[in-house]
Amino acid sequence: MKRTDLLLRMLDTTYDQESWYAPFKPAIEGLTAEQASWRPDGEATKTIWENVNHLTYYKERLTAQLEGREWNQTFDGNETFYLTEQLNDDKAWSAVVERVDCAHRLLREALGRTTTEELEQNALEEKLLDIMLHEAYHTGQIIQIRKMQGCWPSYR
Repeated sequence: MKRTDLLLRMLDTTYDQESWYAPFKPAIEGLTAEQASWRPDGEATKTIWENVNHLTYYKERLTAQLEGREWNQTFDGNETFYLTEQLNDDKAWSAVVERVDCAHRLLREALGRTTTEELEQNALEEKLLDIMLHEAYHTGQIIQIRKMQGCWPSYR
């Protein structure tokens, strides 16, 4: 199996292909803007919406790197949580979900066009692995928030 094929497979298992853990996309499916914006007590916890913004930013940035495009949107880690304004508006939330889906698709396409040699340059393979682990980490947070809301099944 080529390295890029393995990386594509792993990228899919963190995003939308069920493996032995829940991937990201099912973790956000069916949510309303109100649920996505809900914050448990304490300022340290980010909302689901904020987590989705954060993951979107890093996927878009890595895609630009894989494609050799200049990236001018330089946010620090905390600013990425506020990539889009969090509103109590289901259309706005749907647009955020569509954006992260598009970011994933474009990252996947860029990776599919990337050679092993290109992956080794500028630590792109390492950055890609970081993106996947990062997504799995935040997916766990999203699921925990959904459990706190009572909108995650006790058995799946």
